[in-house]
Amino acid sequence: MFAIFKKELTSFFSSLIGYISIGVFLILMGLIMWVFPDNVLDFGYANLDILFDNAPIVFILLIPAITMRMFSEEIKTGTLEILVTKPISEIQIILGKFWAASTLVIFSLLPTLIYFYSIYVLGATKGNLDLGATWGSYIALILLSTSFVSIGLFASSLTGNQIVAFILAAFFSFLLYASFNAVGALGLFGGSADTVIQSLGIETHYQSISRGVVDSRDVLYFFSITLIFILCTITSLQSRKW
Repeated sequence: MFAIFKKELTSFFSSLIGYISIGVFLILMGLIMWVFPDNVLDFGYANLDILFDNAPIVFILLIPAITMRMFSEEIKTGTLEILVTKPISEIQIILGKFWAASTLVIFSLLPTLIYFYSIYVLGATKGNLDLGATWGSYIALILLSTSFVSIGLFASSLTGNQIVAFILAAFFSFLLYASFNAVGALGLFGGSADTVIQSLGIETHYQSISRGVVDSRDVLYFFSITLIFILCTITSLQSRKW
């Protein structure tokens, strides 16, 4: 598994993919935070809500771009069949690629600590920032990104076409992130039924942890989503032998 992890991570940083992914994320978040209308300087108080509200939307496009080639390219070039004949299990192959993509996404988050420090220093009273909510939001963003990575790997295992893999991963990620919350907010089913529908979506659990309270039920939800899509990826790869 470590060999796969190292190979994928080296592949990211020996090409432009890794640098472009991190650069695009940081430029977009920088523009949203400091340049576009209603940026953090217009709030009149110190917080990073604009970063954590918009990062999931950027991740819906960024993470599929990172994961789309991971299995699609192997399928297209025929190297997947060679890889599965090696003395390594399918779950080790998947986890190696999963941790490589997750590591790259976490690398992209590290430079945003500069934004955090800037807001921390710029507060009318230095340090007047809700640190609990900020660190909770970072934890939520990492959990959300690992879920999106697992979805991206599953989409990539379905096709040898990278563009199709990207579209499928972005669609599945958006569906799981926003659609349940949007449907529940319509109030079509009334009371607790709408609450249950909203709790099926990622956005509800992401916002819950972002408040600064890391509830075990929210963490278990993210682990479950990740596990389900890893299992789906295993099934997808094994189905090629049927």
